[in-house]
Amino acid sequence: MNLLDQRVADTLSSHGVLAQTVLGFQPRQGQTDMAMAVSRTVQDGGQLVVEAGTGTGKTYAYLVPVLLSGQRALVSTATKALQDQLFSRDIPRLVEVLGLPIRVALLKGRSNYLCLHRMEQARHSPESAQPGAQKALAKIETWAQSTRTGDMAELTGLDERSSLWPLVTSTRDNCLGSTCPRYRACHVNLARKEAMASDVVVINHHLFFADLSVRESGVAELLPTVRVTVFDEAHQLNEIGVNFLGQQLSTVQLHELVRDVLATGLQLARGLVDWQNLTAQLEKAARDWRLAAGMHRGSVRLRWSGQHPEGVEPGEWDTALQAVSQALTHLQNGLDMVSELAPDFQRLGDRTRELMQRTAVFADTPNPEGVRWAEVSAQLRLIESPLDIAQAFSALTRPVSAAPPGDADSGADLGPDDDVDPDSLEALMAGDPRHAAGESAAAGPAGGVGQRAWIFTSATLGDEPSLRWFIEPCGLSSAEVMQVNSPFDYAQQAALYVPPHLPRPGDPGHASQVAALVLEALDILGGRTLVLTTTLNAMRSIGEQLQAQCDGGVEVLVQGQSPKRRLMERFREGGGQGDAQGRSGCVLVASASFWEGFDVPGDALQLVVIDKLPFPPPGDPLFEARSQRITQQGKSAFADHALPEAAVSLKQGAGRLIRSETDRGILVVCDNRLSTMSYGRRLVRGLPAMRRLEDHAAFLSALRQLTTDASHPNA
Repeated sequence: MNLLDQRVADTLSSHGVLAQTVLGFQPRQGQTDMAMAVSRTVQDGGQLVVEAGTGTGKTYAYLVPVLLSGQRALVSTATKALQDQLFSRDIPRLVEVLGLPIRVALLKGRSNYLCLHRMEQARHSPESAQPGAQKALAKIETWAQSTRTGDMAELTGLDERSSLWPLVTSTRDNCLGSTCPRYRACHVNLARKEAMASDVVVINHHLFFADLSVRESGVAELLPTVRVTVFDEAHQLNEIGVNFLGQQLSTVQLHELVRDVLATGLQLARGLVDWQNLTAQLEKAARDWRLAAGMHRGSVRLRWSGQHPEGVEPGEWDTALQAVSQALTHLQNGLDMVSELAPDFQRLGDRTRELMQRTAVFADTPNPEGVRWAEVSAQLRLIESPLDIAQAFSALTRPVSAAPPGDADSGADLGPDDDVDPDSLEALMAGDPRHAAGESAAAGPAGGVGQRAWIFTSATLGDEPSLRWFIEPCGLSSAEVMQVNSPFDYAQQAALYVPPHLPRPGDPGHASQVAALVLEALDILGGRTLVLTTTLNAMRSIGEQLQAQCDGGVEVLVQGQSPKRRLMERFREGGGQGDAQGRSGCVLVASASFWEGFDVPGDALQLVVIDKLPFPPPGDPLFEARSQRITQQGKSAFADHALPEAAVSLKQGAGRLIRSETDRGILVVCDNRLSTMSYGRRLVRGLPAMRRLEDHAAFLSALRQLTTDASHPNA
């Protein structure tokens, strides 16, 4: 065992520094096994894929060897919440306990930082005239004088959905770069410089792929000085990636351009161009284009294999898209007239030309190598993307030596005032000013420069030992694959119930019957229940029935009726402790994003109800295109695509139930196909090994036992 391996093993052992100093830390064999595999990969390079069951302690399992190695590292997470947790809690705790001289930086996408230039312009925008806007802007301006980072997450009381948010932040489209009058004080640039001087940089997958898309359009090699890259919650990589590696055009982009042109034109060039008329033309064209997509309830995806999306009237669609193109052309002519007055107009001109180019792309036939569709809701969004990230990602992660800092091809001669897009991770990692200043990163046993190490981990990466569901679309065929089981005793801690009396999911009364079952459970459990649905319609139906029929003792929370963060906080607060209104607990009815990343350890959550098996929607264009490709390869679209997708989603939803060694709970899947269909056995095998409740009486008895255990925790 070499020095790094020995230090990792000692750190995670029962006599190690973590056991002695970190409250609640317990050595776990699975955690140590994973950490040793990460250590080998860090030293030797290559790709490591680890599915680490809930409770393994995967965060420490990859952080300990990465930090002890002394290598420069990038850690990417799926969400900003996990990103903040790593930067603010997990990494600082380990750095302190291990006594390492390591600098850590946090980097988010540009729109998460206050833009000083746009903040100064915000009071001239039409949105600033809305009720309460001036007061909110004053609060932002006051905060701007004291913040060091400019991270909007510091500013309480301003939600990302606020109309003021885009007025005081920038995007890749509207950033002025080095021509901005506030460039030197720019919070994005300062965050970039901080990251360039750090040993570990924490980002998120969206930012990573935003840069990868830039790289593919001609930017130099990505991450030339980073030796180790870790993707936590890696199961989301493919879906996030395909959204960045294609092209998009939306009415939101057009309306934002209208807003920015009108505000800038009236402030800096009033009277020189008829800004009101030009922007009104584009606004009307965007509105008519959305109407040409048809009226739909909720959000739908329209297939698009020919010249037009399915379901639209071709003549209306072509006329509307042509009107958008003409309005953009007229706007471009107006911007050209004043382009020399201010850099703002030059950047607006670049945005307009880019949107004109995208309009031309979507006026042509789809790329046969990818998939195209239209998303229709209150807005209209067109997407053309590859079917997966395999080609781009395999090229990125293939074995190649990391360029040493200061290498002539690494871009290390970039100065702080060079016009480099700070959103770009290539720009972020292009140089390492520590070495220019004679400093060095934390020295470690693996301090040499060799093959890059790529580590991918999540609690759910597939439903079979090969983890093919994750490996293939990410192009990681040469990766070492490892599965680490959860340390939880699921047979003792959890039970699975598939109600035999409920109708099939396609039955019109299914949602009502699910709600009735939840109501029966709430009478016993008094809250502590999470209902996960596969569709928004089912979520609304079940939520409305529960809100109508629940007595005052249980608070019913429904996704969409409050911000997600507030719903999560309220659910945790209502874990059977009671509140000022006398309510003893909460039930949360949710869909989509609550299937993962919702962590409620303890008695606050003891019942998870899933309305039906989460098969991908059959009408989804991306799913259909992937299924067609699998069929052409001689495989089964159901067995090799739909079933693994459902298994992974089901595993994610079930993972909300047991979050610690002391948790107890019941998982209810209200879909008897899990018991009656042959593929149900495969889906059950993908779940933790819970004991089965065979009938309704056993289910009710188990609920009563949970209530008894919660009332007598030390019994």
